[in-house]
Amino acid sequence: MKRTEITWNVSTGCTKVSAGCRNCYAEKMALRLKAIGQEKYKNGFRLTLHPETLVAPYKWKKPRIIFVNSMSDLFHEEIPTDYIRKVFAVMNNNPHHIFQIVTKRAGMLYKYDREGLLRWTPNIWMGVTVENSDVLERIDSLRQTGAAVKFLCCEPLLAPLPGLDLRSIDWLILGGESGYNARPIKKEWVEDVLQQCRLSDTRFFFKQWGGVSKNKNGRELNGRTYNEMPDIRVH
Repeated sequence: MKRTEITWNVSTGCTKVSAGCRNCYAEKMALRLKAIGQEKYKNGFRLTLHPETLVAPYKWKKPRIIFVNSMSDLFHEEIPTDYIRKVFAVMNNNPHHIFQIVTKRAGMLYKYDREGLLRWTPNIWMGVTVENSDVLERIDSLRQTGAAVKFLCCEPLLAPLPGLDLRSIDWLILGGESGYNARPIKKEWVEDVLQQCRLSDTRFFFKQWGGVSKNKNGRELNGRTYNEMPDIRVH
């Protein structure tokens, strides 16, 4: 299985909700794109819908692994439920693609799922961000949804995560924060999460150590790389 091949930003902009948001890369990127005159980012990092993007997956005939909303959060409280349902309809109608979604607003995800507003097809992978133990309730919200593939994005990992409940969690992505003012990550935190994944049969993907020079720091853990992904194929 290949890694994510393209991003699909059906909205841009967001607001901060937890510690992982402090050095938001998307915010910095949006402001840079606004400064150089990119029309899509004329509102900077203010939440903006882009309904014109909803046709794009229909045009991609070759199967792709698509990250949904790298520049926003699909479950932001200000995104209308009707718009979210339209996004899901596009994903439902394109089963040859895999769509990966990550949210920090697991409460909204759970609410919409309980209300029957989301139609889950096997090509929709749903994840929540878990940067420290303050937000572990996000895992429980995710676990109770109907998503066929459920995963955690522990990036940026800001603290140890002992005693994770990984029941029904198929995949875990972990990485350190990168860029100016990046907060540190410790090797023992990573090793502990890896061990927990091994005990629960959760696939483990180590993205990066991060830091100011992330390319220099690389992504090896004890001499090897971890690129595991769920063994689920597109149709």
